Amino acid sequence: MASPVVSLEEIREARARLDGVTVRTPLLTLEHEGHTLYLKPENLQPIGAFKLRGAYNKIASLSEAERARGVITYSSGNHAQGVAYAARALGTKAVIVMPRNAPAIKREATAALGAEIVFVGPSGVERQLKAEALAAEHGYVIIPPYDDPKIIAGQGTAGLEILEDLPEVELVLVPVGGGGLISGISTAIKQSRPTAKVFGVEPELAGDAQASLRAGEIVKFPPEQVLQTVADGLRAQYVGTLTFEHIRRYVDDIVTVSEQEILQSARILAANPKTVAEPSGAVASAAWLFHRDQLPQSNFTVAVISGGNIEPALLQKIQQ
Repeated sequence: MASPVVSLEEIREARARLDGVTVRTPLLTLEHEGHTLYLKPENLQPIGAFKLRGAYNKIASLSEAERARGVITYSSGNHAQGVAYAARALGTKAVIVMPRNAPAIKREATAALGAEIVFVGPSGVERQLKAEALAAEHGYVIIPPYDDPKIIAGQGTAGLEILEDLPEVELVLVPVGGGGLISGISTAIKQSRPTAKVFGVEPELAGDAQASLRAGEIVKFPPEQVLQTVADGLRAQYVGTLTFEHIRRYVDDIVTVSEQEILQSARILAANPKTVAEPSGAVASAAWLFHRDQLPQSNFTVAVISGGNIEPALLQKIQQ
């Protein structure tokens, strides 16, 4: 097997770049039926999601000449905001290719950060092709959503923080879309504490990473299926080549959760204003709440809340 591209040293370098940019999110706790779950609330980041870590690390790593060309990405929402925020902070132009059906809260936040937005259809492949065409035409530097060493290293900084706050951690639960977050976190955890387990969590409707891990090769899910999940940030049809390499090496297993379980988890998390999660951000907690029999025995479990950019109407609906 090829050696993973991202090292613990690269994650530490990313952390130095992110100092004073990202929030050093604390571990919070959720008590449920006599058990304690530790929560890593990335919803508390300036853009409401973990994506700022990778986006800023990538753009900050570019040369001045590259930044002068402007950057472009393709995203359904949170990575879009991460790139827009980082580009503004670093003084470079940002162009974002987004699906027309992206949640309004994410579209508006991205525009408010000063990015130029280009809308396309709902398919992730369509977004990527449009971004690549615009990059070729205008010379923009592409900032991929997940399949990039600098993106993975940036996301991995969350893993370093988990280890500092809970050195005895036994199990870390991480949402999986394209695989950037779990690649970075699993690398940080396994390189530092090999005995700890790292499990990915996906919606059943978008369980392509689980299928890929089982098959030993990347499995692609049909777009019409993954688009049905309420977890809009996890609608990737397949994981990246680089992220799959990390998942195969460092991730112990991947479990899936139902749509109902995702919404129920979001409802439970919304009881605390500091842990309000969008559906994508609630999947890791859903695995702990409803599928503990599929998880390793653990007294110290951390679930990552990957984002909190939930549509107000949906938040109101699940709280009723």
